[in-house]
Amino acid sequence: QVQLVESGGGLVRPGGSLRLSCTASGTIYGLFDMAWYRQAPEKQRELVATITPRSSTVYADSVKGRFTIYRDNAKKTAYLQMNSLKPEDTAAYYCSADVVTIRQMKTARVTVWGQGTQVTVSS
Repeated sequence: QVQLVESGGGLVRPGGSLRLSCTASGTIYGLFDMAWYRQAPEKQRELVATITPRSSTVYADSVKGRFTIYRDNAKKTAYLQMNSLKPEDTAAYYCSADVVTIRQMKTARVTVWGQGTQVTVSS
C-alpha cells in the first residue's frame, strides 16, 4: 500500500502565501513524477504543476510566476509554494505521484492520489 498525505491548506487573504506538502509512504520501490492538481466547486480537476525526479517542472499558465513546485527525494515529499494568491486559486488541491510498488504480488508502476487539502483565498 502507498499513501500520499497532503497538508498545508487553509484560509488566506488575497496576496498571501501558503505552502502545501505531500509525503509518500508505504511500499515504494521507485518514486517518479509528482504533481499537484486542483478542483474548484463545479469545475473539472486541473493540473497545477508537475515535477520529475530530477526536478524538471511544468506549470499551468494560470500559476506561472506565482507558484513553485519542488521536492525532497530523500523525504519522498513534494511541496507547492503558493505566493500572490488570488480568490480564483480557491480549490481543493490534490497531490499525485507515479510510484513503483507491489500490486497482486508483482511490481507495478501506478499513480496514487492524496485525499486533498482545501485552499480558500478570501478577504
